[in-house]
Amino acid sequence: MITAVLIDDDKHLRTGLKALLERYTNEINIIGEAESVKTGVTILEKLQPQVLFLDIHLSDGTGFDILEQLAKTRGKTNAHIVFITAHEQYAVKAFKFSALDFILKPVDPEELQNTIAKIKAVVGKNSSFEHIDLLLENIRKKVDNFKRIALSTSDGIHLFDVSDIIRCEAKVNYTEFFIKNHKPLLISRTLKEYEEMLTEHGFERIHQSHLINLSYLKSYIKSDGGYVVMADNTSIPIAQSKRERLQELIKNF
Repeated sequence: MITAVLIDDDKHLRTGLKALLERYTNEINIIGEAESVKTGVTILEKLQPQVLFLDIHLSDGTGFDILEQLAKTRGKTNAHIVFITAHEQYAVKAFKFSALDFILKPVDPEELQNTIAKIKAVVGKNSSFEHIDLLLENIRKKVDNFKRIALSTSDGIHLFDVSDIIRCEAKVNYTEFFIKNHKPLLISRTLKEYEEMLTEHGFERIHQSHLINLSYLKSYIKSDGGYVVMADNTSIPIAQSKRERLQELIKNF
């Protein structure tokens, strides 16, 4: 049985989330609840759960205030954190760049089931606070042009500068990252998700299966249907529908 604590200042949401968890799994047990930063810190120190469902906005502060206190005492908990938030674009973006799980209000049963599956896959493995530190770094900034990204693989969390990512390649529902001075990493998220995150950082989807960092584009070859050569000497095909846009981007880059 996986133990969990639920921290949210909305009693109705806590009741509803517990009911949904009971409906979709018998492996997660809510052993404690809290409604504020103060009571949340106290219950976490006391119960040491494996999972923490954490609301962002609390009556006396934010869930990030709790995280900052956890960061100071990181030896006291290995809880896997799942954030609960309204659809706030900035916060959701910060979670994605930090490779952290989140649930949007109102809770969607299908999304919750996906989250439950992730919890079952990671609980019991070695936890890392590096991506939580990255979240705190991102969430406290005045701008949302995040420079670093956390990538979660089967063996842990890896942090990189976005500028070091050369290209990304779709592998069915996975994405393979090719990073400067690092071995390729396979991430269990789709290329579309990363396209949405990285486009504003100079990345372009030039093919159904390929997202490239234009900073590492070495050559654009028009023959053989059109392809690019990247700084790592890989050749990437260009979809016919993407050729005109890519040519314009190269002119202005």
